[in-house]
Amino acid sequence: MGAVIGVPVAAAAYFFLKAVGEVQTFAFTTLPKDLGFAGEPAWWPLLPLALSGFVVALSIRYLPGTSGHKPAEGFKTGSPVEPADLYGILLASLATLCLGAVLGPEAPLIALGGGLGVLAVHLLKRDAPATATAVIGAAGSFAAVATLLGSPITGAFLIMEAAGLSGPLLGVIMVPGLLASGIGALIFVGLDRWTGYGTFSLAIPHIPAFTTPDAAEFLWAVVIGLAAALFGSGIRWLAMFLQPRVEPRMLSLTPVAGLAVAGCAIAFGEATGRGSSEVLFSGQSALPTLVQNAAGWTAGALVLVVLFKGLAYGISLSCFRGGPVFPSLFIGAAGGIAFSHLPGLPMIAGVGMGVGAMAVTMLRLPLTSVLLASLLLASDALALMPLVIVAVVVAYVTAARLAPIATPQTDTGGTSHPATA
Repeated sequence: MGAVIGVPVAAAAYFFLKAVGEVQTFAFTTLPKDLGFAGEPAWWPLLPLALSGFVVALSIRYLPGTSGHKPAEGFKTGSPVEPADLYGILLASLATLCLGAVLGPEAPLIALGGGLGVLAVHLLKRDAPATATAVIGAAGSFAAVATLLGSPITGAFLIMEAAGLSGPLLGVIMVPGLLASGIGALIFVGLDRWTGYGTFSLAIPHIPAFTTPDAAEFLWAVVIGLAAALFGSGIRWLAMFLQPRVEPRMLSLTPVAGLAVAGCAIAFGEATGRGSSEVLFSGQSALPTLVQNAAGWTAGALVLVVLFKGLAYGISLSCFRGGPVFPSLFIGAAGGIAFSHLPGLPMIAGVGMGVGAMAVTMLRLPLTSVLLASLLLASDALALMPLVIVAVVVAYVTAARLAPIATPQTDTGGTSHPATA
């Protein structure tokens, strides 16, 4: 059953990702030209992002379930998704990903894959035990992210570490999950050759070579780990601060949040002359270009993209529906490149450490964060891994110490105050 479910789930995930890319291109490139503009006007992001906020709010309010997990509360892979919830997850995630909010596709894909797995069990055997439903639902989630994160193993690590699987349950879920993931990866490869659309893989080709880390670079690992923990904790604080204020009036305030995200992109574009896409979207497709063309970025532009995308990321986490992985990778890479303008830090080392440190700050998954950075920079992974590990551990411990401060609570009077340890 795990092998069989991997086929339709992987195919659905593949065409979901293709649909997201096509609608993004239509909404931000084709439509402005069809309306007579030479290109995307500076104010254009206001329109799709306001629409995105409205559609997401409608989905959360009126469709079954919560249209996916709340991304501000961290990456979650809990109980299996009920098939009735798939409509809301699909609509809200498409509105989020296609129309410019700063979240990624991994969480919706995991939820959709799990929901399709549960649906298959229900169709085949309505009285199937709860364990069977959980196992096949997990297998569907494994298959859905089979190659999105660079390797089937990365997706498996992400799901297992986020769910806290261990002991006998890990053994029960791992085998069908890994099998579904492997089948899913084969389906992705086959569909790529058949359609020519691409593999949607995380790995970045053609990066500078890195040989052996030195003492200065280990010191930079500590600095980058601390900086990522501080900045990422600020993003999490913003998301958790806004979430309880938007939810009671989501139909009116989620579109306002979309306009605020658009404002970040517009401000960045006006300040740097670059396109809004550097701030909008998950950063999944922009990340390889950022790393390969790092020499074309000034330190000032890199600082601004980190600040504005971080602000848009925090706003998006508070009320939209998507995953936190890819924006954290992009922000970490941009921050690492910015640090590399200072002495003693090679650009590619800054990227690896920044990616790992920001990922662990936002995900709280240290093993997955090291693996993500290593697969992203696969050709230099072995040499960079000691630096990445140091940056990830420093960021993880620092973010854990900052966690009470980064989680504002709202009392009955409506005022916000930091939680105390």
